[in-house]
Amino acid sequence: MTKIAKLSLAVLAIAGMSATAGTLQDVQKDGFIKCGVDGGMPGFSEVVGGGVYKGIDVDGCRAVAAAVLGDASKVKYVALNAKERLAALQSGEIDLLARVTTWTHTRDTALGLNFAGVNYYDGQGFMVHKSLGVTSAKQLDGASVCLQTGTTTELNVADYFRTQGMKYETVAYDTNDQVVQSYDSGRCDVLTSDASQLYGIKTKLTHPADNIVLPEIISKEPLGPVVRQGDDQWFNIVKWSFFAMVEAEEDGITSKNIDSLASSTNPKIKRFLGTEGTLGANLGLNADWAYQIVKQVGNYGEVFERNIGTSTPLNIERGLNALWTNGGLQYSPPFR
Repeated sequence: MTKIAKLSLAVLAIAGMSATAGTLQDVQKDGFIKCGVDGGMPGFSEVVGGGVYKGIDVDGCRAVAAAVLGDASKVKYVALNAKERLAALQSGEIDLLARVTTWTHTRDTALGLNFAGVNYYDGQGFMVHKSLGVTSAKQLDGASVCLQTGTTTELNVADYFRTQGMKYETVAYDTNDQVVQSYDSGRCDVLTSDASQLYGIKTKLTHPADNIVLPEIISKEPLGPVVRQGDDQWFNIVKWSFFAMVEAEEDGITSKNIDSLASSTNPKIKRFLGTEGTLGANLGLNADWAYQIVKQVGNYGEVFERNIGTSTPLNIERGLNALWTNGGLQYSPPFR
């Protein structure tokens, strides 16, 4: 292929991308981000007193709003069930999906979507009534299993029981609330979902202590924010908004001490705060975009601890979600 032909293809590719781009401009014009969430998942996205949304996914939405609009409160939350969520993003009903959604090959390649990072490394587990008398998922032959349709949960359960040579009965519902109510009423023996969600769900049951989460983890569930393909600028903004929270924790920058670092001579800190370099301009944002995220929302560790950490009812250890320097998987590319 000649150089001219290659250049022509590049121009066509750029033109095709620009035809579907413009999310940043739409958000700036609207004055808020339309963010799809669950709305009923403790620790990740739930509605608390006064209709306020709270959770680790909610803080992901807030971080993008802080970066783009300078105000973390400028978010319109759209509560979506598992069957609705991807279509809502594809259709443009929302600008960003932050709803405990697993990054899979099919979703990333065949549905016109881009995953912008992993804000929680998870895996699917099982919760059972203690009265069932089992201590392992390998003892669930013949059990009835409550689960939510339109999720990777369905396929993972089918694969697991088939691999173990066991049979089961599916009791499926469209919404997480329906799943929880059915399990709590005794309609099924087992509730299966991502392990982190099981701990949140347990707090909502009538008698939490009468239920146990079994030790087996049967899948990889990397959960994170999702955007539409075809708008690289917006993809980069969402991706680096998350990385900003991770980078801040790596560098010891918190919502409480970030203002005291304004006079720092450390070039790495200066680039992060926007007092040096062009990181903001590279994204089409103000120089202080990362500062606004950490000041208004916090670093990744702060977000984790206040929503799902050991001081919360979910009492989740960092585990795989610890920084890479502490044996975990959370790692930010360099800010330079």
